[in-house]
Amino acid sequence: MLDTQSCLPGQNDPLPEGRIVLAPMEGVIDAAMRRMLTGLGGYSRCVTEFIRVTDVLLPERVFLRLCPELATGGRTVHGVPVYTQLLGSNAQALALNARRAVALGAPGVDLNFGCPAKTVNNSLGGSILLKYPSRVADIVTAVRDAVPSQIPVTAKIRLGYDNCQALPEIVEGIRRAGATELAIHARTRFDGYKPPAWWSRVAAVVRPGDDRTCINGEIWDVADSILARRASGCRHVMLGRGALAAPDLARRIRAQAAGIESPETLSWLELSQFVELQFLRSDSQSPKHVGNRTKQWLAYLKRSYPQAADLFGRLRTLHDVSPIIAAFAEHRRHLANCDHPQDFFCRADF
Repeated sequence: MLDTQSCLPGQNDPLPEGRIVLAPMEGVIDAAMRRMLTGLGGYSRCVTEFIRVTDVLLPERVFLRLCPELATGGRTVHGVPVYTQLLGSNAQALALNARRAVALGAPGVDLNFGCPAKTVNNSLGGSILLKYPSRVADIVTAVRDAVPSQIPVTAKIRLGYDNCQALPEIVEGIRRAGATELAIHARTRFDGYKPPAWWSRVAAVVRPGDDRTCINGEIWDVADSILARRASGCRHVMLGRGALAAPDLARRIRAQAAGIESPETLSWLELSQFVELQFLRSDSQSPKHVGNRTKQWLAYLKRSYPQAADLFGRLRTLHDVSPIIAAFAEHRRHLANCDHPQDFFCRADF
């Protein structure tokens, strides 16, 4: 379902090329997923899953666990910067932990004011802070002052907590506090992830010539990216669930913006083997949660690839490594018997 206010004349015309940011998504967009998606191309930068900050300086191992790219200059193996995201409400603790992230090699720090999860909000983190615009601004100020001026400090918000009346005050406070860039998910916390995303409501806070604001929410294909940018006035986009449903979406958006022929869409056979590689890299080491991240990704992939439903069904009740690997093999045999395609599993660069 689209934001109907966004359907403007010329909506299919090319737009100037902008940044494409891979959104943070807890529990699924981890280092292995960032590696795979940035290997497919199109992304300007990534953001980690949030690091929850209370009132203490966290040990280095916490940062390295959620952002192992810190050991390689804060970039994926494909050279895409990875900003470290912090979540919390204690401005001074966030500032201390931002300084530690930068000392460890983070090329940028992102602040989470958008997470709608009840457990997070009940701890005064994420989108509940949008009820207190001055507190949001104070947090951004503290973090901006804590890290070197050349290190970007970005923020991710929603339209508001239960309405968007305070959006101008929230955005102006974040900008005055010195944020380098702002991503706006075009729904309130109350909206959750229910369509539509109200892209046009972001336009009220996007200035002419704005080069610092990303639009986020309900961008599932190239056409959505055009509509979202036109309706919001944003030049840049942030992809989350859309990136999981269509892993090559960023490079197709990039091709459209550049006015060149779009690359061929990934086949399900190729992608299914990336799913197996992702499982082996990030989802096979936790005895309590084996397969959970992979199943979550498959749930999104079903939107673009109906064949993902078969693999999801094979994995749905499995919780041990060996049966899951066997299920992948059986799914591959099923695909090979259907159309005998080329095997892409050797592409270890992803």
